[in-house]
Amino acid sequence: MSLLAFHDVACDRGGRRLFAGLSFALGPGEAALLTGPNGIGKSSLVRLAAGLSAPAAGRIDREAPAALAAEAAALDTELPLAAALGFWAALDGGRERVAPALAAMGIGHLAEVPVRFLSTGQRKRAALARVVASGARLWLLDEPANGLDTASVAALEAAIDAHRAGGGAVLVASHVPIALPDAQDLRL
Repeated sequence: MSLLAFHDVACDRGGRRLFAGLSFALGPGEAALLTGPNGIGKSSLVRLAAGLSAPAAGRIDREAPAALAAEAAALDTELPLAAALGFWAALDGGRERVAPALAAMGIGHLAEVPVRFLSTGQRKRAALARVVASGARLWLLDEPANGLDTASVAALEAAIDAHRAGGGAVLVASHVPIALPDAQDLRL
């Protein structure tokens, strides 16, 4: 059973073909690490996986709800962090997952701090905590380690390991090395 499958997918952006003929599948417990130079289409591929854009050719099957962590954290900057995450967790049916997600990303102590006061790295960890709290079986992480220190990257890796151990799948697009044991290597 695949949670996500690309079948001969092509992607166009700005009138040019970024990639074509891409096929891969992610089942429970699996991961794929997407690498390649800037502008090659990594973020576009993640957007395709999330259903935010359509492929130019081919087919994408997604058999599980997905949670996306991209450049924007998508959190209300005026709310305290826990309340901002709680908004999304309530939509996903799991407000009780907020505190464990904050703890997993090492930012539980920031629960009452308004999002606007968070540093770049703290905002990135907040966006990742939103994914952790989602309960989604499929995580789509676009440059998740950008702005993170070594300890935060280790927390991210631990969260991914726990998610995979619980039957979840992860697609990671990254320039920064991230430990993903037995991950598929997707190079654009």
